[in-house]
Amino acid sequence: MTTKQDIVSRVLKGRPRRLRSAGSAFAPSNIALCKYWGKRDDDLNLPVTSSLSVSLGRLGSNVTICLREKSDSVVLNGKRFERGSSLARRVSEFLDLFRPDRRTFFKVVAVNTIPTAAGFASSASGFAAMTMALDDLFGWELDQRELSILARLGSGSACRSVYEGFVEWRAGKRPDGMDSFAEPLKAKWRGLRMGLVVISDKEKNIGSRPAMKRTRETSILYRVWPVKVAEDLPDLKQAIHRRDFPMLGKTAESNALAMHATMIDSWPPIVYWLPESVAAMKRIWNLRENGLNVYFTMDAGPNLKLLFLKQEATAVKKAFPGVQIVSPFGD
Repeated sequence: MTTKQDIVSRVLKGRPRRLRSAGSAFAPSNIALCKYWGKRDDDLNLPVTSSLSVSLGRLGSNVTICLREKSDSVVLNGKRFERGSSLARRVSEFLDLFRPDRRTFFKVVAVNTIPTAAGFASSASGFAAMTMALDDLFGWELDQRELSILARLGSGSACRSVYEGFVEWRAGKRPDGMDSFAEPLKAKWRGLRMGLVVISDKEKNIGSRPAMKRTRETSILYRVWPVKVAEDLPDLKQAIHRRDFPMLGKTAESNALAMHATMIDSWPPIVYWLPESVAAMKRIWNLRENGLNVYFTMDAGPNLKLLFLKQEATAVKKAFPGVQIVSPFGD
């Protein structure tokens, strides 16, 4: 049985180790248009299906890593997390994969420019940035595919945050997961906009990992989830290729709602939506009925991500005064 350490050993085999005083990197958050929900291997973070995302420009995680004596230290947005906290434990478990020996410890300083643990893919950008910072610290000079495989070991979606723009995560079929990595799509869509509607920035009451597991094990609707993805993924690629925005928006919104339906169908039910989330959905549907071309997607959390084109920005701001508008491909 292949372990995470086996994967790391394969990727780093023969790599030089030119230790610097510190390593730093930035990775963007990514929002899936075709969702990753459910694992075929929990330990290696191997997905049941492929997925497709778009990055959020300069919204993401900045991480700096250096060596430290005695024990690991994790600082996020200026706050030091104690060793027993879930965040510090998860970070240290990931760092365990890369320690040259048991006496090597790290100081990790991270700054997230997006809400943490609130359904905005902060763990994806965080583990991707950590992986790239380690590459910078040790001088491995890994290519992006190798970085994607290693980042996946920390958080599945992190494999997509190694890149910018549209990114597809290929699920792969191999038991060892060496064919499960992300690749960028060549397409750019300058006029595409994403609006972040923050319903709540509080930490979720159930994390994505246990929620995925419960959904896959108890939801009858989950049985058709791979069928849904098999239909939506090529439709999204086609929409991107043709710049067919209604097709892109409809497919992404439908995919997100289907994912949440599998959660609601699980037992005990998982409902990330708040009343304000549902009100925002209804507002979007009403706006569309009245001619505004706007759609939404949602990850495992209460917050919405709006999809629209540049020319609709003024109307979207009027409808959602607090929205934060992101240009994934610049102006």
